[in-house]
Amino acid sequence: MQQGGGNPLHRSCLKWIGIMLAVCLTIPPHAKVRAEKTAPNVVKNRAYYESRGDILWEVPTDKKVVALTFDDGPDATRTALILDLLKQYDAKATFFVLGKKVERYPDLVLREMREGHEIANHTYSHSMNKTKSIPFMMEEIRKTQNIILEVTGQRPRLYRPPGGIYNETLVRESRKEGLLTVMWSWHQDTRDWARPGTYKIVNKVLGNIRNGDIILFHDHVIGSMQTVEALKIIIPALKEQGYKFVTVSDLIQYDERYKSVEHLHPVRRN
Repeated sequence: MQQGGGNPLHRSCLKWIGIMLAVCLTIPPHAKVRAEKTAPNVVKNRAYYESRGDILWEVPTDKKVVALTFDDGPDATRTALILDLLKQYDAKATFFVLGKKVERYPDLVLREMREGHEIANHTYSHSMNKTKSIPFMMEEIRKTQNIILEVTGQRPRLYRPPGGIYNETLVRESRKEGLLTVMWSWHQDTRDWARPGTYKIVNKVLGNIRNGDIILFHDHVIGSMQTVEALKIIIPALKEQGYKFVTVSDLIQYDERYKSVEHLHPVRRN
């Protein structure tokens, strides 16, 4: 048996145990606390965004109010006819306009505003390619904000992403611009842009109507008058049922999450 130094393997193990103990003792106590308090990743789904008041799909209310919304305009023919119908039935709506169309038809946008409707931002060119960068999308949004301000004297407070495509960064950056992201009630996507037929549009809306709905239409559908014809049936039918047609900003006032949100009120130019 070897004398004096003991087993070399045993001495090596003791040495490494000592090193590990020394390392553990040098770790700051707060580092361990931080690790223990680290929360799991938050699932950023509809419930997450609604709970934060970052995105609006619809408003829970016992009042018979709904918001008619129109995307992609203005359109020289269809927007004018829709405005005539809204005026006939004393209905208000929200128009999510494209900056390039506002430049082309400023008089229609002015008419929308003067007749009590709401003008909202739908980007400049309706680019909904998922590969587009955040700086590109924000430039589209800011450019449209400035165009609408120049035409109407008001800066919109609502924004709808083309195609309903959004992500955490886009929601956050648009909020920094004072914009609330507005989608639509999932059961009220009329898909009128696909020209499904006048009565399919009518049945989609009337068959699924609920208090606080945000209903999606388009006032620019090339070669189709189906939306206009459907509205001739939808608006009087809902009015007969006791529904009131309000702008999205007015609908928001029925939601406790947004009642005191100052940035939702239009800002007038001096």
